[in-house]
Amino acid sequence: MREELLSLVTGCAREVGELQELELPSDLTPHTQLFGQQGLFDSVGLVGLVVAVEEAIEDQYGLSVTLADQRAMSQERSPFRTVGSLSEYAVKLIESSR
Repeated sequence: MREELLSLVTGCAREVGELQELELPSDLTPHTQLFGQQGLFDSVGLVGLVVAVEEAIEDQYGLSVTLADQRAMSQERSPFRTVGSLSEYAVKLIESSR
């Protein structure tokens, strides 16, 4: 499931990047920064990415998850910092929903 979620997050990042007419690197890896100084997205783009990932999870897994909740905001390290951290956080939410 981890690889599937990594692919899902990467695909959503590409979709949101295209909608915002951003030039994304050709190779998005788990270490690719999503937000912050070296990040791909500004705050509006990050919100769009979070919504896209939530919708993709619902479509693919039939589960409704909320990525930007109190749990995410209270973590010492933001789950929104990299492609890998966002996909890992999504895995945890999906596993806890089952």
